[in-house]
Amino acid sequence: MVDAVVQLRCGVKNDDWGKKGKESIAAQLWSKTPNNAAIDHSKHYSEMWLGTYPSNPSYLLSTGEHLGEYLKKHPELVGKSVHDRWGPEIPFLPKILSFSKALPLQIHPDLKLAAQLHKEHPDKYGDTMHKPEIAIALSKFELFAGWKPLKDIQALFELNHLARYIPESGQFNDETLRQVCKALLSAPPKEVAQTMKDLQAIPESQFGAHTYIPNLLSRLAKQYGEGDNGNLVAALLMNYMTLGPGDSVFVPADSIHAYLEGDIVECMARSDNVINTGFCPAADRDSVELFGQALSFVPHNAQDALLPRRKSDKGLNGKTDVYAPPISEFSVLCTTLGAGESETHKAILGPSLMIVTKGDGQMKFPGNQTAELKEGYVFFVGQGIALDFVTDKGMAVYRAYAE
Repeated sequence: MVDAVVQLRCGVKNDDWGKKGKESIAAQLWSKTPNNAAIDHSKHYSEMWLGTYPSNPSYLLSTGEHLGEYLKKHPELVGKSVHDRWGPEIPFLPKILSFSKALPLQIHPDLKLAAQLHKEHPDKYGDTMHKPEIAIALSKFELFAGWKPLKDIQALFELNHLARYIPESGQFNDETLRQVCKALLSAPPKEVAQTMKDLQAIPESQFGAHTYIPNLLSRLAKQYGEGDNGNLVAALLMNYMTLGPGDSVFVPADSIHAYLEGDIVECMARSDNVINTGFCPAADRDSVELFGQALSFVPHNAQDALLPRRKSDKGLNGKTDVYAPPISEFSVLCTTLGAGESETHKAILGPSLMIVTKGDGQMKFPGNQTAELKEGYVFFVGQGIALDFVTDKGMAVYRAYAE
């Protein structure tokens, strides 16, 4: 008989923007899988990946088998709807991210551009998928996502020192914004550094509703240097947001974003394609022309970037919320239980990946089977399986799924 619920061992990454040692929730959760290494307090831990993406796949804890190979042998585990669209595969990629400085200023190409880039540069763009994503805060989460409203950007660029970046045209519209963004990304480092200094000398009151900009520029300069083009693009053009635990944003394909500090559950369509142009060394940057061509202009204010958290009908005891972005590849459930509480997830008609982020308890499933749940434990759950959760002391579980 095929095991439809299996515990996984996941991989972790050590990018230098990650949090150090035990400060990283990604490290804390990863280290709690049985037989994983202890946290090295001298290392940065940035990302824990769950799933089948080939560059950092998960393995069955019991046998060491690659999860992707297991699903190829047992395609019935993903369900008919998912198999018809994506084959014996998990069409999403959940991660735990922990970061103490800005991730690269980036966009993820849409399906058409991803296919083109993969064909032209398969080593750099490893798949043909788009990568819309959501990010759910586990701690205080600071980020840049999407564009400020056009009227706000236009007002900021009436400040001294910024007029040079505006093309001579009548109306200030999205095409103007594309040109301004490209101009800021193309400016030489010395010019960027001087513009940074000039802006920091302007009184905060002149920045309208965005009085945080001078202090934010100072903070960004300490991370990647005063000459990094990402500093100006992020602070002047993008929505700067601070979210609390449980808050979430949706980032569509081709939408500009850069995460600044925090710990999050991230879930995306199963892709690792990215176009970077700031908050990274010059050698790691992609073409400004390509970035400018790929940009979309959604969202255009902070409110539209937020993804609401709603009660899910998958949880029969009312203890489960859902984050449901407007795409077909995935949604994410969050089940939060207090001491002595329980929840039942009715059967889902597709594959899911689940991680315990807090507390401990038990999970019961058909065949009179029980699995112990502890912080950091990760499971693959095949389609059509109802789950019962119980806990003595309390527990939080995130579960990404497709149907």
